[in-house]
Amino acid sequence: MFAVVRSVFWLTLAYVVIKPGVDLPDTSALAAQAMAAGSRVVAEQIQTIECDSFQCAGGKAIAAAALQSSPPVGLPMHAQPTHGPAPIPRPRPDWAG
Repeated sequence: MFAVVRSVFWLTLAYVVIKPGVDLPDTSALAAQAMAAGSRVVAEQIQTIECDSFQCAGGKAIAAAALQSSPPVGLPMHAQPTHGPAPIPRPRPDWAG
């Protein structure tokens, strides 16, 4: 009986949290915004580092270059068109029955 009460509780809670008809935010846009904000914070922290050696300056340059975003090279595999029809198996020979 306790398992049923617990299940009803969690299902009710899930229904309250995820109500029908609620528009959820676009996760890809939210992720891109979070990555951009994180990159800005890291870039600001790198710029505040005082360097007195060549090794430190080189490390700063490498870190700053790594934070630069590169444009996508091409389409993802699932968005590319197929290069021909799907192969179909050969017909069964008449002598095989």
